[in-house]
Amino acid sequence: MNELFGTLSDGTPVHRWTLERAGVRVRILSYGGIVQSVEVPDRDGQAADVVLGFPDLDGYLAHPGPYLGALIGRYANRIAGARVPLDGRTYALEPNNWPNSLHGGARGFDKRVWEGTPVEHGVRLARVSPHGEEGFPGRLAVSATCTLDASGALRIVYEAVTDAPTVVNLTNHSYFNLGGSGDAGGQELRLSASRYTPVDADLIPVGAPEDVTGTRFDFRESRKVGAGYDHNFVLDKGLTDVPVQVAELHDPASGRVLTVATTEPGLQLYTADHLGEPFAPGDGIALETQHFPDSPNRPEFPTTVLRPGEVYRSETVYGFGIR
Repeated sequence: MNELFGTLSDGTPVHRWTLERAGVRVRILSYGGIVQSVEVPDRDGQAADVVLGFPDLDGYLAHPGPYLGALIGRYANRIAGARVPLDGRTYALEPNNWPNSLHGGARGFDKRVWEGTPVEHGVRLARVSPHGEEGFPGRLAVSATCTLDASGALRIVYEAVTDAPTVVNLTNHSYFNLGGSGDAGGQELRLSASRYTPVDADLIPVGAPEDVTGTRFDFRESRKVGAGYDHNFVLDKGLTDVPVQVAELHDPASGRVLTVATTEPGLQLYTADHLGEPFAPGDGIALETQHFPDSPNRPEFPTTVLRPGEVYRSETVYGFGIR
């Protein structure tokens, strides 16, 4: 179902699509490609919204900082010094997280209106990012196809092509709370990641990835998440052609379970320690599947460079169940 959700100040309409299948209801906005809500039942059959969001467009416009549920690009996470060296040139980006670039700049993909086209059991969101947008080179034609499969899992397939060399790193920035409300820190997380990337005070990676053994970054066995995380985890599976399950989040109180499968080599765990009103720190947990932060300046990391004639493709599947 497609309906008018609101109108921007310049008169641009914002639409909302509602997807329903296998007891799961997902609402997606054309503004920012935002996943507004995901309603799933608990072990008693009671449905609750398990992602943070606002009931109206004004909420998203007034509170852009948390990137609630948004489609992030051109480059998810941080790029040090807001500079991209590429083929002998250095491109200056928008330093919106001084002195670095964060999530594509001040007007990244999360603040753009996408064109929606219905597909079977879902919607395809598309737009063209012009050369120079937020400082990134190349005209990038990008899409995100969001569908519900027969089990009610939300599948997001990202694709992009460019007319000049550029960098691309796309993700979804939903904050999950499987209890439906309250502090999510007591929910239990398992990650298939034996290493993580240490960061400096500006959350830029420093040095080589480190072993999680004996540290607070070891989620290889399920345990309570807690607080104090905004870190990239190096997934053991690496970069894959098809999604592989890498994470499981469980809420013992409701019985709800979230599984995350992806083709991406990394996952950014953010425990929402800096959420502001109307939310509180720790109200949600972001599990952002992506390439590593600052990859354009770290040639030893998996590359994020996309060249003409190539197709960027990334796929992540969010599955829902009870236990």
